[in-house]
Amino acid sequence: MTHGSGSLAEHTVPAPVAAQDPAQQPVIIAALRTPVCRAGGQLKSLRAEELLAPVLRSLLDTTGIGGPQVSDVVIGNAVGGGGNLARHAALLAGLPVGVPGMVVDRQCGSGLDAIVLASRLLAAGGDGIYLAGGVESISTAPLRAYPGREPGEAPEFYTRARFVPPQFGDPDMGVAAENVAREYGISRERQDSFALRSHRRAIEAREAGRFTGEIVPLPAAGATVRSDDGPRRTLSPALLKRFPAAFVPEGTVTAGNSCFDADAASAVVITSLRRARELGVRDALLVLGSDTGGVDPELLGIGAAGAAARLLERQGVTAAGVDLVEFNEAFAAQAVACLDALGIDPERANLDGGALALGHGYGASGAVLVTRLLAQARALPADDGRDPLALAMISIAGGMGTAALFRYLRF
Repeated sequence: MTHGSGSLAEHTVPAPVAAQDPAQQPVIIAALRTPVCRAGGQLKSLRAEELLAPVLRSLLDTTGIGGPQVSDVVIGNAVGGGGNLARHAALLAGLPVGVPGMVVDRQCGSGLDAIVLASRLLAAGGDGIYLAGGVESISTAPLRAYPGREPGEAPEFYTRARFVPPQFGDPDMGVAAENVAREYGISRERQDSFALRSHRRAIEAREAGRFTGEIVPLPAAGATVRSDDGPRRTLSPALLKRFPAAFVPEGTVTAGNSCFDADAASAVVITSLRRARELGVRDALLVLGSDTGGVDPELLGIGAAGAAARLLERQGVTAAGVDLVEFNEAFAAQAVACLDALGIDPERANLDGGALALGHGYGASGAVLVTRLLAQARALPADDGRDPLALAMISIAGGMGTAALFRYLRF
């Protein structure tokens, strides 16, 4: 690599989430998402606010929380058109005009970072109720262009923004995944195996109904979309072997072991432990802490591992002590590399499949991880006397990563 030595972190911003009064600790009491559908597919007619608003409305309906009780709406988004999407979606969802909103852009990490930010705001400010999460409508994302440098010169359209200065390489995502595969010795065979497992787990989870309770159906193009459309039943080892290298000649990263772009929204309700008990909820994810840090942009896919390692160390938790792990599978190469670096068996991660099968909705994906963790925690046996630990983590364009640790509580 030209910049950096491939170490997990060159800079970190420690981000504990803690309140002085234990009863003010932030907890997530509800989490929902839309179906995750391929960009240009079933949800292509819905703009970002139209994806998000039904999720926000459903969260209030599910919890019985009135709109005026909401302190703020904090939403992650990566490729939208600006204009404070959180405010727009909140009003579309029927929240009162007195409820504000703000947008977080940390690219792929936006949804998870929005949840972390709302947790911090609550820990700092008391008994509020926050709606937080992320959304992406890649299908309807606006075209972007720089104005011509001279009067009358045509605008210069671009497909993605610059994440870092050019001297840092600023690789496309697939090239960065190849860099990680080469740097950390992740073979094509391991990548294909991981991708196949993701699809098979997602298909099994969908057929078993494990996604049903977390999905808000959406009306689109004269039909109601109720399920994810990405998992491929026909995928097999033989088929995966036939995919050519997608980004680098003779490389190991292919369309088969990479995610696809998706449209999706996901959000959670965050409040204090005290308020959760007053609301009479039966369970919650207690937000223990988070970490965000930077790595070499050429190896951006490894960013989540450094964040998670520091977070676990600060919390006095080993990787083996974490019960549930959700990691955004943008590419199998980076998922396997991060899990290896943390000493987590890939079999333990993403129990119901991940973005390789479901798709990657950029700003929504981090919030989808948290929604999945709450659903998985609720499915654990209730009689073992334990409060399971759950870890969400995501690597981020530009060479960053965010991780958040939760404890599942039953009241």
